[in-house]
Amino acid sequence: MATKKVTVTIPADLLDEIRAEAAERGLSAYVAEALRFKRDRDRLRELSDWLQEEHGSLTEEEHTAAFEELEGLDAEHERRRTAGTHGAGEAA
Repeated sequence: MATKKVTVTIPADLLDEIRAEAAERGLSAYVAEALRFKRDRDRLRELSDWLQEEHGSLTEEEHTAAFEELEGLDAEHERRRTAGTHGAGEAA
């Protein structure tokens, strides 16, 4: 996978927390994973907005089911992150 070096500005306290958490994986891997996760959530939000425009708002049951699914995905992401089962180049 090709990579490119970039410069970003991050609040010092956040950077300290991230470095402590990312220790073994490294800062670049941690940031790449976080950006991939954020991008995926943004895409999901765009899809959700489009679907609501096309098909109307969700029922309460559909809304609850969707958030339960997201919670499951978040739990799996956290399980994989703490288990170290994927690298920065693999989707979470």
